[in-house]
Amino acid sequence: MRTDYPAKVLVAWAEAIGGNTALRDWLIKNGYPELGIFTYALHLKKDAREWLMKNGHPHLMAMISGVEGDKMALEWLERGHFSVLKQMALVGDGDDDAFKWLLEHGHRELAMVARRIQIVKSQIDEDNTNPHKFS
Repeated sequence: MRTDYPAKVLVAWAEAIGGNTALRDWLIKNGYPELGIFTYALHLKKDAREWLMKNGHPHLMAMISGVEGDKMALEWLERGHFSVLKQMALVGDGDDDAFKWLLEHGHRELAMVARRIQIVKSQIDEDNTNPHKFS
């Protein structure tokens, strides 16, 4: 389970999460498929979520579940020594202390990714709860 990525890849991931499909596709085709697929999973795509689980990236799926408020996923990340991913999930769910923790522990790029996740999660929540956006 890979958890260390070059800074430029993390910046590309943040941009992909924010909707840059060219960077998402670049990640998928250039050795980082889990990060590209993550963007689909974050947007509630069932097949992407299954892909993460089946292809050795349950930690990324647990992070998404943590962003969605799943306490058991957060505990799993902690037990599995994925403290940074747990903090990212907490940021994605709106926890400012977790954002500070990431910065204080030298994870500036991951803090940026987590903030982008928070923005996207908020948009998804708005889309799913605003009756004016229902089709």
